[in-house]
Amino acid sequence: IMEFLQEWFSNFFSISRTFEFKDFLDIAVIAFIIYSMFKLVRETRAEQLLKGIIVLLVVYFLSAVFSLNMLNMLLKMFFEFAVILIAIIFQPEIRKALEQIGRSKISRKSLKFIQPAKGDEWRERVKKAIVDVADTSAIFSRTKTGALIVFERETMLSDIAATGTILDASTSVALLGNIFFNKAPLHDGACIIRDGIIHSAGCILPLTKNKDVDVNLGTRHRASLGMSEESDAVVLVVSEETGTISLAINGVLRRDYSRDELIKELETLLIKEDNDKTDFLSLFTKRKGNDK
Repeated sequence: IMEFLQEWFSNFFSISRTFEFKDFLDIAVIAFIIYSMFKLVRETRAEQLLKGIIVLLVVYFLSAVFSLNMLNMLLKMFFEFAVILIAIIFQPEIRKALEQIGRSKISRKSLKFIQPAKGDEWRERVKKAIVDVADTSAIFSRTKTGALIVFERETMLSDIAATGTILDASTSVALLGNIFFNKAPLHDGACIIRDGIIHSAGCILPLTKNKDVDVNLGTRHRASLGMSEESDAVVLVVSEETGTISLAINGVLRRDYSRDELIKELETLLIKEDNDKTDFLSLFTKRKGNDK
């Protein structure tokens, strides 16, 4: 053991003499990735799997120190295929991490120049959908009718839409009222609105995995939080017990909206953010025309 420790310290001091700023940056990035990984798997089933892998790493290190050759060889063979095993075991967590990277501000800003801006027809359609949903929500709030409406944004929700019934119908107070009528076959699920159109209804949403949410929140509110955690969607909920109108955005529930407040908030989230994007192709075309 003493020889091993002496060799380790000798290698450590030899490396430290050549240590540069780029090495510090490299270590900082790796540390951040490891920290993010622990944060991602915390309080999930993958946390226990990760603890098991750490135990195996410790055993592998000890087998090398105490010259347990057979055990060391078996663990070495195991870790050679560890990348494939980790990809299989942590598939849900890896997918969630990649989705979070895709929805990050850095990612959106870096890609906004190649994303074409929506046209006036799209804006008018979305504005109509917002007003129809707000009017319906106000009625539901008075009658204490439960509702769950998902406004799709950049993250496509086709897999969630497939759990319900595809409608592809224009929004209206009458249609939304029929969907969430308490004896209607689709009223228990969520309604997905894509580009101002009711794309699907009766959809099953994932429930939030956050254990710190209010215990008084029902299934609809937990589903709205779960959907907003796994995508960039804006999810509207009308409480069947209190008639309260709420919005779930990025895993946070905002409550007690009036009709006018709801319209203003939804227009900001669904239309204004899109208007802030720069249409790179239109700028290029305009510049090319001016050059002529």
